[in-house]
Amino acid sequence: MKKVITIVVIVALMGLMAFRLYSNKQKNAEEVAIVAQKEAQVAVRAAKVTEEKVADLFTANGTFVAEQDLNVSSEVGGQVIKIYVKEGDFVRAGQVLAQTKADRTNVQLDNAKAVLETAKSDLKRFESAYQTGGVTAQQLEQARLQLKNAQANYNSAAIVSGDTAVRSKINGIVTSKEVEEGTLVSAGQTLFNVVNIDNLKLKITVDESQVGELKVGDVVKIKPSTSSELVEGKITFIAPKSNGALKFPVEILVANKDKKLKAGMYATAQFGSGNDEVTALVVPHSAFVGSVSQNKIFKIVSSKNAKGQEVLKAEMANVKSGRNFGDKVEIISGLTVGEEVITSGQINIDNGTPVKMCNNCTIYLNIKISPSASKRISREGFFIWVSS
Repeated sequence: MKKVITIVVIVALMGLMAFRLYSNKQKNAEEVAIVAQKEAQVAVRAAKVTEEKVADLFTANGTFVAEQDLNVSSEVGGQVIKIYVKEGDFVRAGQVLAQTKADRTNVQLDNAKAVLETAKSDLKRFESAYQTGGVTAQQLEQARLQLKNAQANYNSAAIVSGDTAVRSKINGIVTSKEVEEGTLVSAGQTLFNVVNIDNLKLKITVDESQVGELKVGDVVKIKPSTSSELVEGKITFIAPKSNGALKFPVEILVANKDKKLKAGMYATAQFGSGNDEVTALVVPHSAFVGSVSQNKIFKIVSSKNAKGQEVLKAEMANVKSGRNFGDKVEIISGLTVGEEVITSGQINIDNGTPVKMCNNCTIYLNIKISPSASKRISREGFFIWVSS
Protein backbone atom coordinates (compact mmCIF):
# COMPACT_ATOMS: atom_id res chain seq x y z
CA MET A 1 0.00 0.00 0.00
CA LYS A 2 2.80 2.41 0.94
CA LYS A 3 4.48 1.64 -2.37
CA VAL A 4 1.34 2.62 -4.30
CA ILE A 5 1.02 5.89 -2.36
CA THR A 6 4.65 6.72 -3.05
CA ILE A 7 4.19 6.16 -6.78
CA VAL A 8 1.06 8.34 -6.84
CA VAL A 9 2.87 11.17 -5.04
CA ILE A 10 5.83 11.02 -7.43
CA VAL A 11 3.53 11.07 -10.47
CA ALA A 12 1.63 14.03 -9.03
CA LEU A 13 4.83 15.96 -8.39
CA MET A 14 6.08 15.27 -11.90
CA GLY A 15 2.79 16.44 -13.33
CA LEU A 16 2.90 19.61 -11.27
CA MET A 17 6.47 20.33 -12.38
CA ALA A 18 5.55 19.75 -16.03
CA PHE A 19 2.58 22.09 -15.69
CA ARG A 20 4.71 24.81 -14.08
CA LEU A 21 7.39 24.49 -16.78
CA TYR A 22 4.79 24.71 -19.54
CA SER A 23 3.15 27.75 -17.89
CA ASN A 24 6.50 29.53 -17.52
CA LYS A 25 7.40 28.77 -21.12
CA GLN A 26 4.07 30.12 -22.37
CA LYS A 27 4.38 33.21 -20.16
CA ASN A 28 7.92 33.96 -21.38
CA ALA A 29 6.86 33.47 -24.98
CA GLU A 30 4.02 35.95 -24.48
CA GLU A 31 6.40 38.48 -22.88
CA VAL A 32 8.84 38.18 -25.77
CA ALA A 33 6.03 38.60 -28.27
CA ILE A 34 4.77 41.73 -26.49
CA VAL A 35 8.26 43.26 -26.41
CA ALA A 36 8.85 42.42 -30.05
CA GLN A 37 5.53 43.97 -31.04
CA LYS A 38 6.26 47.16 -29.11
CA GLU A 39 9.78 47.47 -30.35
CA ALA A 40 8.95 46.81 -33.99
CA GLN A 41 8.76 50.61 -34.21
CA VAL A 42 12.18 52.25 -34.42
CA ALA A 43 12.59 55.45 -32.42
CA VAL A 44 13.58 58.43 -34.58
CA ARG A 45 13.73 62.20 -34.35
CA ALA A 46 11.97 64.28 -36.97
CA ALA A 47 11.44 67.84 -38.18
CA LYS A 48 8.93 69.53 -40.46
CA VAL A 49 9.65 70.77 -43.95
CA THR A 50 9.28 74.55 -43.68
CA GLU A 51 9.18 77.56 -45.95
CA GLU A 52 11.44 80.29 -44.62
CA LYS A 53 12.87 83.64 -45.58
CA VAL A 54 16.62 83.25 -45.94
CA ALA A 55 19.45 85.52 -47.03
CA ASP A 56 20.51 85.19 -50.65
CA LEU A 57 23.92 84.11 -49.32
CA PHE A 58 24.63 80.44 -50.03
CA THR A 59 27.63 78.34 -49.14
CA ALA A 60 29.54 75.35 -50.51
CA ASN A 61 32.07 73.18 -48.67
CA GLY A 62 35.29 71.95 -50.23
CA THR A 63 38.91 70.97 -49.71
CA PHE A 64 42.10 72.88 -50.43
CA VAL A 65 44.55 71.29 -52.86
CA ALA A 66 48.00 72.53 -53.86
CA GLU A 67 48.11 74.43 -57.14
CA GLN A 68 51.30 72.49 -57.96
CA ASP A 69 51.69 68.93 -56.70
CA LEU A 70 54.41 66.97 -58.49
CA ASN A 71 55.85 63.47 -58.16
CA VAL A 72 59.57 63.62 -59.04
CA SER A 73 60.74 60.45 -60.80
CA SER A 74 64.04 58.99 -61.95
CA GLU A 75 64.39 59.23 -65.72
CA VAL A 76 66.80 56.28 -65.87
CA GLY A 77 67.16 53.09 -63.91
CA GLY A 78 70.04 52.54 -61.52
CA GLN A 79 71.19 52.66 -57.93
CA VAL A 80 70.63 55.78 -55.84
CA ILE A 81 74.08 56.79 -54.61
CA LYS A 82 73.28 60.15 -53.00
CA ILE A 83 70.20 61.96 -51.62
CA TYR A 84 70.59 65.69 -51.04
CA VAL A 85 67.25 66.62 -49.42
CA LYS A 86 64.94 65.47 -46.66
CA GLU A 87 61.21 65.79 -46.03
CA GLY A 88 60.23 69.37 -45.24
CA ASP A 89 63.06 70.97 -47.23
CA PHE A 90 62.24 73.83 -49.58
CA VAL A 91 63.64 73.23 -53.07
CA ARG A 92 63.77 75.27 -56.25
CA ALA A 93 63.06 74.28 -59.84
CA GLY A 94 66.15 72.59 -61.31
CA GLN A 95 67.67 71.72 -57.94
CA VAL A 96 69.25 68.24 -57.75
CA LEU A 97 67.40 66.09 -55.21
CA ALA A 98 69.29 62.80 -55.72
CA GLN A 99 71.94 61.17 -57.87
CA THR A 100 71.83 57.71 -59.42
CA LYS A 101 74.85 55.64 -60.34
CA ALA A 102 76.27 56.83 -63.70
CA ASP A 103 78.94 54.16 -64.44
CA ARG A 104 76.96 52.38 -67.13
CA THR A 105 75.70 55.55 -68.78
CA ASN A 106 79.19 57.06 -68.72
CA VAL A 107 80.57 54.02 -70.58
CA GLN A 108 77.87 54.45 -73.22
CA LEU A 109 78.77 58.13 -73.50
CA ASP A 110 82.48 57.32 -73.91
CA ASN A 111 81.69 54.76 -76.63
CA ALA A 112 79.47 57.23 -78.47
CA LYS A 113 82.17 59.88 -78.25
CA ALA A 114 84.79 57.51 -79.70
CA VAL A 115 82.50 56.63 -82.62
CA LEU A 116 81.86 60.35 -83.21
CA GLU A 117 85.59 61.16 -83.33
CA THR A 118 86.19 58.28 -85.75
CA ALA A 119 83.39 59.51 -88.00
CA LYS A 120 84.90 63.04 -88.05
CA SER A 121 88.32 61.68 -89.04
CA ASP A 122 86.81 59.49 -91.76
CA LEU A 123 84.95 62.44 -93.23
CA LYS A 124 88.14 64.53 -93.42
CA ARG A 125 89.97 61.71 -95.24
CA PHE A 126 87.08 61.20 -97.68
CA GLU A 127 86.91 64.94 -98.44
CA SER A 128 90.66 65.03 -99.23
CA ALA A 129 90.43 61.88 -101.35
CA TYR A 130 87.45 63.26 -103.22
CA GLN A 131 89.50 66.30 -104.30
CA THR A 132 92.02 64.00 -105.98
CA GLY A 133 89.39 61.61 -107.33
CA GLY A 134 90.22 58.83 -104.86
CA VAL A 135 86.56 58.37 -103.80
CA THR A 136 83.22 58.93 -105.45
CA ALA A 137 80.63 61.50 -104.49
CA GLN A 138 78.44 58.68 -103.21
CA GLN A 139 81.16 57.49 -100.84
CA LEU A 140 81.68 61.05 -99.59
CA GLU A 141 77.94 61.44 -98.92
CA GLN A 142 77.89 58.17 -97.02
CA ALA A 143 80.75 59.41 -94.78
CA ARG A 144 78.80 62.59 -94.03
CA LEU A 145 75.72 60.50 -93.11
CA GLN A 146 77.80 58.34 -90.75
CA LEU A 147 79.07 61.48 -89.00
CA LYS A 148 75.49 62.76 -88.62
CA ASN A 149 74.36 59.44 -87.08
CA ALA A 150 77.37 59.36 -84.74
CA GLN A 151 76.59 62.91 -83.58
CA ALA A 152 72.95 61.95 -82.87
CA ASN A 153 74.03 58.89 -80.87
CA TYR A 154 76.47 60.98 -78.86
CA ASN A 155 73.81 63.59 -78.07
CA SER A 156 71.41 60.84 -76.94
CA ALA A 157 74.06 59.26 -74.70
CA ALA A 158 74.88 62.68 -73.22
CA ILE A 159 71.19 63.24 -72.35
CA VAL A 160 70.93 59.82 -70.68
CA SER A 161 74.12 60.48 -68.75
CA GLY A 162 72.77 63.81 -67.53
CA ASP A 163 69.47 62.18 -66.48
CA THR A 164 71.21 60.43 -63.58
CA ALA A 165 70.70 63.68 -61.63
CA VAL A 166 67.11 63.73 -60.29
CA ARG A 167 65.91 67.34 -60.35
CA SER A 168 62.82 69.12 -59.07
CA LYS A 169 60.71 70.70 -61.79
CA ILE A 170 59.00 73.23 -59.50
CA ASN A 171 59.63 75.40 -56.46
CA GLY A 172 58.11 73.79 -53.40
CA ILE A 173 58.42 71.70 -50.26
CA VAL A 174 59.45 68.05 -50.22
CA THR A 175 56.49 66.25 -48.62
CA SER A 176 57.70 62.67 -49.04
CA LYS A 177 60.89 60.76 -49.80
CA GLU A 178 60.23 57.27 -51.13
CA VAL A 179 63.81 55.89 -51.35
CA GLU A 180 67.05 55.69 -49.41
CA GLU A 181 70.65 55.72 -50.57
CA GLY A 182 71.53 52.35 -52.08
CA THR A 183 68.01 51.68 -53.39
CA LEU A 184 67.82 50.25 -56.90
CA VAL A 185 65.22 52.19 -58.87
CA SER A 186 63.71 51.80 -62.31
CA ALA A 187 63.05 54.46 -64.94
CA GLY A 188 59.90 56.41 -64.11
CA GLN A 189 59.81 55.36 -60.45
CA THR A 190 58.62 58.08 -58.05
CA LEU A 191 61.37 59.17 -55.65
CA PHE A 192 59.97 62.39 -54.12
CA ASN A 193 56.77 64.41 -53.88
CA VAL A 194 57.08 68.20 -54.04
CA VAL A 195 54.17 70.62 -53.48
CA ASN A 196 53.94 74.36 -53.91
CA ILE A 197 51.34 75.89 -51.55
CA ASP A 198 52.05 79.56 -52.39
CA ASN A 199 48.61 79.32 -54.00
CA LEU A 200 45.89 76.83 -53.11
CA LYS A 201 42.79 75.76 -55.01
CA LEU A 202 39.53 75.25 -53.13
CA LYS A 203 37.56 72.57 -54.97
CA ILE A 204 33.79 72.70 -54.44
CA THR A 205 30.62 71.64 -56.26
CA VAL A 206 27.44 73.66 -56.81
CA ASP A 207 24.09 72.67 -58.29
CA GLU A 208 22.47 73.91 -61.48
CA SER A 209 20.47 76.62 -59.72
CA GLN A 210 23.69 78.17 -58.40
CA VAL A 211 26.20 77.66 -61.21
CA GLY A 212 24.41 80.21 -63.40
CA GLU A 213 25.10 82.91 -60.82
CA LEU A 214 28.87 82.36 -60.95
CA LYS A 215 31.49 83.37 -63.48
CA VAL A 216 35.25 83.02 -63.80
CA GLY A 217 36.99 85.95 -62.12
CA ASP A 218 34.40 86.46 -59.36
CA VAL A 219 35.89 87.22 -55.94
CA VAL A 220 34.59 84.88 -53.22
CA LYS A 221 34.77 84.99 -49.43
CA ILE A 222 36.19 81.78 -47.92
CA LYS A 223 36.13 80.62 -44.31
CA PRO A 224 38.77 77.97 -43.50
CA SER A 225 37.69 75.36 -40.93
CA THR A 226 40.75 76.17 -38.79
CA SER A 227 40.18 79.93 -38.59
CA SER A 228 37.41 82.40 -37.88
CA GLU A 229 38.90 84.90 -40.34
CA LEU A 230 37.64 85.13 -43.90
CA VAL A 231 40.04 85.08 -46.84
CA GLU A 232 39.42 86.05 -50.44
CA GLY A 233 39.69 83.81 -53.46
CA LYS A 234 39.01 84.13 -57.18
CA ILE A 235 37.04 81.66 -59.29
CA THR A 236 39.39 80.23 -61.91
CA PHE A 237 37.36 77.31 -63.27
CA ILE A 238 33.69 76.37 -63.68
CA ALA A 239 33.02 72.95 -65.18
CA PRO A 240 31.11 73.04 -68.47
CA LYS A 241 29.21 69.88 -67.49
CA SER A 242 27.96 68.31 -64.26
CA ASN A 243 29.39 65.28 -62.54
CA GLY A 244 27.53 62.06 -61.77
CA ALA A 245 25.75 63.69 -58.81
CA LEU A 246 24.39 66.50 -61.03
CA LYS A 247 26.77 68.99 -59.41
CA PHE A 248 29.15 71.36 -61.20
CA PRO A 249 32.81 71.36 -60.03
CA VAL A 250 34.22 74.83 -59.33
CA GLU A 251 37.80 75.82 -58.44
CA ILE A 252 38.72 78.94 -56.44
CA LEU A 253 42.32 80.15 -56.31
CA VAL A 254 43.48 81.46 -52.91
CA ALA A 255 46.80 83.26 -52.27
CA ASN A 256 48.74 81.64 -49.42
CA LYS A 257 52.07 83.44 -49.20
CA ASP A 258 52.20 83.14 -45.39
CA LYS A 259 51.68 79.35 -45.66
CA LYS A 260 48.98 79.37 -42.92
CA LEU A 261 46.66 77.25 -45.04
CA LYS A 262 47.61 73.69 -45.91
CA ALA A 263 46.57 71.36 -48.71
CA GLY A 264 43.88 68.99 -47.47
CA MET A 265 42.17 71.49 -45.12
CA TYR A 266 38.41 72.01 -45.32
CA ALA A 267 36.84 75.39 -46.04
CA THR A 268 33.49 76.97 -46.86
CA ALA A 269 32.99 79.32 -49.81
CA GLN A 270 30.34 82.00 -49.35
CA PHE A 271 28.49 83.32 -52.40
CA GLY A 272 26.10 86.25 -52.66
CA SER A 273 25.86 89.54 -50.83
CA GLY A 274 23.59 88.39 -48.00
CA ASN A 275 21.70 91.72 -48.14
CA ASP A 276 18.50 90.40 -49.76
CA GLU A 277 16.06 87.77 -48.52
CA VAL A 278 14.38 85.06 -50.54
CA THR A 279 11.73 82.48 -49.68
CA ALA A 280 12.89 78.87 -49.83
CA LEU A 281 11.67 75.41 -48.85
CA VAL A 282 14.23 74.08 -46.36
CA VAL A 283 15.01 71.03 -44.22
CA PRO A 284 17.73 70.47 -41.61
CA HIS A 285 21.08 69.38 -43.01
CA SER A 286 20.88 66.27 -40.80
CA ALA A 287 17.81 65.02 -42.70
CA PHE A 288 19.93 63.83 -45.63
CA VAL A 289 20.93 60.18 -45.73
CA GLY A 290 24.69 60.11 -46.29
CA SER A 291 25.73 63.36 -47.97
CA VAL A 292 23.60 66.14 -49.44
CA SER A 293 24.83 65.22 -52.92
CA GLN A 294 23.03 61.84 -52.68
CA ASN A 295 19.67 63.69 -52.48
CA LYS A 296 17.95 61.05 -50.33
CA ILE A 297 15.74 61.80 -47.31
CA PHE A 298 13.44 59.62 -45.18
CA LYS A 299 10.03 61.18 -44.65
CA ILE A 300 7.34 59.89 -42.28
CA VAL A 301 4.06 58.70 -43.79
CA SER A 302 0.91 57.29 -42.18
CA SER A 303 -0.53 53.91 -43.16
CA LYS A 304 -2.62 51.08 -41.68
CA ASN A 305 -1.36 47.69 -40.54
CA ALA A 306 -3.06 44.30 -40.95
CA LYS A 307 -5.33 45.03 -37.97
CA GLY A 308 -6.44 48.35 -39.43
CA GLN A 309 -4.46 50.36 -36.90
CA GLU A 310 -2.73 53.55 -38.02
CA VAL A 311 1.06 53.28 -37.96
CA LEU A 312 3.90 55.58 -39.00
CA LYS A 313 6.45 54.35 -41.51
CA ALA A 314 9.67 55.66 -43.04
CA GLU A 315 9.53 56.30 -46.77
CA MET A 316 12.59 57.15 -48.86
CA ALA A 317 12.15 60.37 -50.86
CA ASN A 318 14.41 61.29 -53.76
CA VAL A 319 14.75 65.05 -53.63
CA LYS A 320 16.53 67.77 -55.53
CA SER A 321 18.61 69.91 -53.19
CA GLY A 322 19.53 73.52 -53.79
CA ARG A 323 21.46 76.09 -51.83
CA ASN A 324 23.20 75.36 -48.55
CA PHE A 325 22.24 77.80 -45.77
CA GLY A 326 24.53 76.55 -43.01
CA ASP A 327 22.53 74.01 -40.97
CA LYS A 328 19.65 74.05 -43.47
CA VAL A 329 19.45 73.03 -47.12
CA GLU A 330 17.04 74.23 -49.79
CA ILE A 331 14.71 71.64 -51.34
CA ILE A 332 13.80 72.37 -54.94
CA SER A 333 11.58 69.32 -55.47
CA GLY A 334 10.62 66.02 -53.83
CA LEU A 335 9.02 67.36 -50.60
CA THR A 336 6.18 69.70 -49.64
CA VAL A 337 5.63 72.12 -46.75
CA GLY A 338 4.53 70.41 -43.53
CA GLU A 339 5.88 66.94 -44.27
CA GLU A 340 7.87 65.28 -41.48
CA VAL A 341 11.44 64.23 -42.31
CA ILE A 342 13.65 62.04 -40.15
CA THR A 343 16.70 63.88 -38.80
CA SER A 344 18.17 61.23 -36.49
CA GLY A 345 18.11 57.43 -36.48
CA GLN A 346 18.35 56.88 -40.24
CA ILE A 347 21.01 54.25 -39.75
CA ASN A 348 18.46 51.95 -38.06
CA ILE A 349 15.74 52.12 -40.71
CA ASP A 350 14.97 51.18 -44.28
CA ASN A 351 12.24 52.05 -46.71
CA GLY A 352 8.94 50.96 -45.10
CA THR A 353 10.28 50.51 -41.55
CA PRO A 354 7.66 51.32 -38.83
CA VAL A 355 8.88 54.29 -36.78
CA LYS A 356 8.01 56.15 -33.63
CA MET A 357 8.71 59.88 -33.34
CA CYS A 358 10.71 60.60 -30.23
CA ASN A 359 12.01 64.17 -30.29
CA ASN A 360 12.29 64.55 -26.49
CA CYS A 361 13.21 61.18 -25.10
CA THR A 362 16.13 59.19 -23.80
CA ILE A 363 17.02 56.00 -25.63
CA TYR A 364 18.78 53.29 -23.67
CA LEU A 365 19.25 49.53 -23.65
CA ASN A 366 17.14 47.53 -21.17
CA ILE A 367 17.69 43.83 -21.84
CA LYS A 368 16.02 41.26 -19.57
CA ILE A 369 16.53 37.62 -20.48
CA SER A 370 15.11 34.65 -18.56
CA PRO A 371 16.74 31.21 -18.96
CA SER A 372 13.81 29.70 -20.81
CA ALA A 373 13.45 32.67 -23.15
CA SER A 374 17.18 33.18 -23.90
CA LYS A 375 17.15 31.05 -27.05
CA ARG A 376 14.08 32.80 -28.41
CA ILE A 377 15.50 36.26 -27.68
CA SER A 378 18.83 35.34 -29.24
CA ARG A 379 16.94 34.66 -32.46
CA GLU A 380 14.86 37.86 -32.19
CA GLY A 381 17.84 40.05 -31.31
CA PHE A 382 18.25 42.82 -28.75
CA PHE A 383 15.39 45.20 -28.04
CA ILE A 384 15.67 48.96 -27.45
CA TRP A 385 13.22 50.37 -24.92
CA VAL A 386 12.23 54.02 -25.25
CA SER A 387 11.39 56.04 -22.15
CA SER A 388 9.61 59.38 -22.54
